[in-house]
Order: sequence, then C-alpha cells, then structure tokens
Amino acid sequence: MVWNRPHVVRVIGLISGTSMDGIDVAVADLSIHGDVVELVPVQCAEHPFPEDLLAMPGNLAEVCAFDTSLGQAFGEVAAGYLPADLVASLGQTVHHEVQDGECLGTLQLGQPAWIAERTGLPVVADLRVRDVAAGGHGAPLASTLDALWLAGDAPAVALNIGGIANITVVRPGSAPVAYDTGPGNALLDAVVDRVTDGRKRQDTGGELARRGRVREDVLKKLLADPYYARPWPKSTGKEVYNARYLDAFAAVEPEDLLRTLVELTARTIADACRAHDANVVVASGGGMRNPVLVAALEQALGPIPLTTSDTQGLPRDGKEAYLAALLGFLTWNGIAGNTPSATGASGPRLLGAITPGAGPLRLPEPVTTAVSKLKVGEPKCAH
Repeated sequence: MVWNRPHVVRVIGLISGTSMDGIDVAVADLSIHGDVVELVPVQCAEHPFPEDLLAMPGNLAEVCAFDTSLGQAFGEVAAGYLPADLVASLGQTVHHEVQDGECLGTLQLGQPAWIAERTGLPVVADLRVRDVAAGGHGAPLASTLDALWLAGDAPAVALNIGGIANITVVRPGSAPVAYDTGPGNALLDAVVDRVTDGRKRQDTGGELARRGRVREDVLKKLLADPYYARPWPKSTGKEVYNARYLDAFAAVEPEDLLRTLVELTARTIADACRAHDANVVVASGGGMRNPVLVAALEQALGPIPLTTSDTQGLPRDGKEAYLAALLGFLTWNGIAGNTPSATGASGPRLLGAITPGAGPLRLPEPVTTAVSKLKVGEPKCAH
C-alpha cells in the first residue's frame, strides 16, 4: 500500500459500458465521517476500447479470450493511474438474462486477476452477481451512489443514458426506486453500425438523426413494447435492444429511424420521470453528448428542469467509473453496496469478490455505522 493516510483510500474505478465505446476510469479519494461517505474526485478519463474485442464472444474459447484480453486492457489502463490503494472494476456486461421480469443471471467479463497482476493492488470485481443471487436484478447499481448523493429535501431523479437508460428516484422519507427505462444509445448505435457497415459505431453529435423526422407510425409500434409498462424493479439490456430488434423497421429511411429512436429514448425516459413527480432530472452518460437527444429529452420533460451531474460535482462522462470506485470502497469497508428497494434484492448485501494484490490481503476493520449520505468534495484537479 502506498497511500497510508488515516481513513482515506485512493480507489481506481473501471467500467466499460453497454455501448462498448471505451474503458472509463476514475480516481477518487474516499473516506467515511460518521454516516457520510466523502468522495473527492481526483481524475477521470476515457480510453479506447480494444478494437479486437468489439464483437461479442460466441463460444467458450472466445469467452476465455475476451475475459483475458479485457482484463489485461483494464490492468494496463489502471496502471497508468498509480499510486493507489485499491482497484474496483464493474467490467463489461456480456449477458444479462431476464425472463418474465426475473433476473436469472448476469455475466461481466474483464478478469480481475490480470488487473491485480499488472497493478499489484487488490481488486474488487464481479459486483452485480451477489445482488442477483439475493433475488435482485444486479442493476441499476447506480442507485447506491444516487441515493446517497441526492439525499435532500425535494424529489430528484438521477438519469444515466448509456446503451441502456436508467433512473434512480430519490424522495425524502421513501426508499429509493431505480430501474432501466429502456434503450438509451443501444438502438441508435445498432442503426449506425448497420448503415455504415461497421465503419461508425455511433451517431456522433446526432449528425444523422438531425437530418431525419419522427415517424409517428413507427414510434407508436416501438412504444407498444410491453417492457415500458412492466412494474419496477426491472432491468434489460442489449440482449433485447439490438440490431435484430430493428429488423421489422428495415424499410424505414436510416435518418428517419434514428430520429424516431431518439424520440423513443426521450419519451420513455420522460414518462418514467413524470411518473415519479421529479422536481429535477440530473443526467449523465454518453447520451448527453448527443445534442439531438438532449433537445428531445428537454422537450419531452416539459417543465421538469434537466441538468447534468457536472453541476453537482461528478462529471457526466465519469460518473459510472466513480460509481465503481464507490462500490469497491464500500465492499472494502464491509458496507453493503446494493439498494434493495431499487434492485429488488431480498436485503442489503456486500457486493463482489476481492482478488489480492502483490502483498498480503489486509482488510480494514468493518464499518458498523450505516452510511446515509455521499458528499462530493472539491476536485483535486481538472477533469
């Protein structure tokens, strides 16, 4: 261990999201003061996702190679942010099995042993599956950060738009609610990948969608998807919202389809936010880089103000990596990392498994006081 200051742990958080458009890393100094966790952002960045891993593995040999190569890539990224005390990795979700509203299993790859070997640090990883084993969906784990971070006097909704969009509803005096609202960027990316024969993986700046128009007939069919009417907790993924999902709309002009899918994402998010009487929506994630989607979301939300997590101290592009750092820190200190009311688990659980680093594994004394708030401190450097 290098950072031996009392009560402060420097954590490197890692994740590659459902869009597989990069490896996100965040470095945070974390400490506990009574019932408050303090997170001081140090640095965050995005690194290119390995080009040879863009195709999902199809057999066991490919799964093994993917798990190894991505673990090595994660380790190489983390090694660039030393010194630190701990690495926490949410990995890459390659499959999330949901049937009849029940999550039967989830699989994240990016073998943590390679991260530990490259950095010499202990690694907390495989953070979702314990919640699933306890009857939850293992998602959205962002609900843990959001519930602590937005605790206050007025109802607020934290929104993340990645491949899948999810919200966390934080309301005074009530248990947090969180769930996937439906596709975020997943279907948009699938259209772009198809029409460019893989030369482009996303509609950068909403350039193509801006040229199209909303096809109300197509939107009506898309909104009829039964997922949107299902009660929470619920989760979904690219197992559902992928290129095959769009086969029925192959005859629609690509620009029109993209613009219509933008409207689908915006309306399903806005419908969910209005259902919870949100006073404000605090957004993050890659979807907030798309000005066409942001404009559609602002219009769909109507009078509900839309802001970004940057205004509250967490950069929109780094929030999920900071989430990974927080979850690893909680596990390291013996604190449950799930929010049962959000994920549907039968109770609070310590999340993940710890892979030792180069030296003996020495855990701190478990924290016995429940934490109820997250304070984001002043950043130590520009993001």
